[in-house]
Amino acid sequence: MTETVGGMDEFDVIVIGGGSAGENAASYAIAGSDRTVAMIEHELVGGECSYWACIPSKALLRPGQVLGASNNMPGVSSGALDVNAILARRDSFTNNHDDSSQVMWADSQGIDVIRGAARITGERTVMVGESRSLRARHAVVVATGTTATIPDIPGLRRALPWVSRDATNLKEIPRRVAVIGGGVVACESATWLLDLGVEELTMVVRGDGLLSKNEPFAGELVTRSLERKGARILFDAGLRGVERANPRDTGVGSIHGGTAILDVTGHDPIVVDEIVVATGRTPATSELGLDPSLLDARGFLVTDDHLTTANGWLYAVGDVNGRALLTHMGKYQGRICGDVIAARAESRPTEGSRFRASADSEQVPQVVFADPEIAAVGITEKQARDSGWDVDTVELDIAVAGSSLSRDDFSGHAKLVVDAASDTLVGATFAGTEVAELLHAATIALVGKVPLETLWHAVPSFPTVSEVWLRLLEARR
Repeated sequence: MTETVGGMDEFDVIVIGGGSAGENAASYAIAGSDRTVAMIEHELVGGECSYWACIPSKALLRPGQVLGASNNMPGVSSGALDVNAILARRDSFTNNHDDSSQVMWADSQGIDVIRGAARITGERTVMVGESRSLRARHAVVVATGTTATIPDIPGLRRALPWVSRDATNLKEIPRRVAVIGGGVVACESATWLLDLGVEELTMVVRGDGLLSKNEPFAGELVTRSLERKGARILFDAGLRGVERANPRDTGVGSIHGGTAILDVTGHDPIVVDEIVVATGRTPATSELGLDPSLLDARGFLVTDDHLTTANGWLYAVGDVNGRALLTHMGKYQGRICGDVIAARAESRPTEGSRFRASADSEQVPQVVFADPEIAAVGITEKQARDSGWDVDTVELDIAVAGSSLSRDDFSGHAKLVVDAASDTLVGATFAGTEVAELLHAATIALVGKVPLETLWHAVPSFPTVSEVWLRLLEARR
């Protein structure tokens, strides 16, 4: 029950941000106790993933994957995508931006949801809006995530380009689109935009390849796939300026004005109906009243492996700490953070491994839901060698009975990066249709430091795509 002390509403824990990371931190911090927690959210409970990122983007990507499979399966009748039906299905997964079910879940967990913008005003004190003051007995957790970055390029911000929220919540399909960037959001957005009927799509990529943080073959396969779909990809291309006729805020997912002209180094002007900016994320910390000494040069909150900042009572979980900008990693951090807060509130030790975030260092799993899917965990060969590891590598095309049976045009590739001294994985990357389902096995092998000699006895089922594990082991024999 909330207490009011000295004009402030008092809780044991205050969480700023109601996304999945904040939800997990709040739930774990009070689990099995009579502690109280307030979760402050200025938009929708459930956060970016539920309404503007993971959920709607995967809803938009799946129909194209299904159509691609049916087009390459003799005996199966396929047709065109029904855009209106796809958008309606997406909206059903985001509950048409109604967060009442998420609030009901929070209530069931004993989480007090408070609406409004939060600002930290002192040690364990938070102001919501202009009038409501809160105090935390034990901890304040920041889980405010990030926002889309729009580079300071002449005319770009004035053109009101789409960012990821617009692309995932699109209400109309532009005929001509420019995608600025070559990372995960850029590749996934380009994939579903082409699937949904964009006629001309140009990617403007500053570097020399897509998905530069992955093994090189991943970006190469996605590049070839996007080009087959009709994308024009400009590498080593700098955007120098943008001019747009009558830019106007027409709402998220609607075309934001007239024709836009992009000035790109080394190329003729690019004329499009909409621009999608996918050039990174900015931490949502500038309005929180934080002590600048707690932030790094980019504005992310700096934490130790307990997810605690230097002042001891403030914690940060999810994208806002910059450790691993992925929903599942934010949830992971939220669980650890909540357990740490609970243990400290009960004067229990926090030395055990369950109280320390280690997976968000060199054990991070990630899936890029492009065509083909890219599933990776750990570090790449280059990252390993740059860090001084003595590593062996093994890689081969995925060509097993399970992949051949899944669709006639299956093509894929796999690579393992192995610590030579311990014979254990430090990285694994798979590319191909629905290879995301291979990733957790690799994650367990990597986190558990399972020697490859032992993996010989983890027999893959036949006929499945996971038989590639046997082929990889054979290639290293």
